[in-house]
Amino acid sequence: MRPEASLTNSDRNPGVSLQTDWFDQVAVNTQAAERRAATLTTRRTVKKAYQAAWLVNAIRCIDLTTLAGDDTVDRVRRLCAKAMRPLADPIMAGLGLDRLTTGAVCVYPTMVAAAAKALRGSGIPVASVATGFPAGLMPLDLRLAEIRFAVDQGADEIDIVITRAHVLDGNWTALYDEVAAMREACGAAHMKAILATGDLKTLRNVYKASMVAMQAGADFIKTSTGKEGVNATLPVSLVMVRALRDYGDRTGYKIGFKPAGGMKSAKDALAWQILMKEELGNDWLRPDLFRLGASSMLADIERQLDHHVTGRYAASFRHSLA
Repeated sequence: MRPEASLTNSDRNPGVSLQTDWFDQVAVNTQAAERRAATLTTRRTVKKAYQAAWLVNAIRCIDLTTLAGDDTVDRVRRLCAKAMRPLADPIMAGLGLDRLTTGAVCVYPTMVAAAAKALRGSGIPVASVATGFPAGLMPLDLRLAEIRFAVDQGADEIDIVITRAHVLDGNWTALYDEVAAMREACGAAHMKAILATGDLKTLRNVYKASMVAMQAGADFIKTSTGKEGVNATLPVSLVMVRALRDYGDRTGYKIGFKPAGGMKSAKDALAWQILMKEELGNDWLRPDLFRLGASSMLADIERQLDHHVTGRYAASFRHSLA
């Protein structure tokens, strides 16, 4: 641990020993967090060419995802094709772009091999959920085995889920040990720790869970599975990015952030990018430190970019869905 180090270390977060004094006395003013989140998009606006640039950047940061019970190899191949060519050729030409891809493709472990094959040579990472997604209520040895299976199949990134009961019970040692074991099982694959913030009840719990996950070695912290009753919100995201900023101030390591679930529009893509720029700066507008878990958002972004290029809105059916 290097106290008060500057955010200059580009190496992967190695984690630190559990330091409960980093968060034991933390207080979160819920009303202030909500006010700050509500004013983010009113104090900064982007229009015309600038808005188009921000939307293109959002595509670069999307984890294009399919996590359905009826997923098939063909569906995964189609998703990968969309990831490699997220915008129609006329829009690409109108924007003056030669190449654009999404940040990653995210699938279940049994679909990793198909995704890895479809994406070979594209440079797009394959992400896999694991650890009994979305509830995570499986014996730890089985959750670790699922991580190892996904990595063996070719996953570059693993989205793990934490045991929410550890947070609700304040059992930080159990949460730390669990996440640290998952990080070890990931090996070279980067680990995104899903906190399922809609289940954590308070913003204080969100901050504490974020800090423990990072201390245990998480490369990213992620809001939600997309399956909770409440998924990504700006106030929750604000608390999480403040936690990762605090962690960076203490250790010198940059941790990524991924909001997921409930985000469907181009307007949402702009809002979360504004949050990252305002709170953390331009470094967190790159896919190595910021991802959007919102596949349905891509269709609206494509529609808005089509409007920017042509001056008119196309019917939604003209743009292939992710």
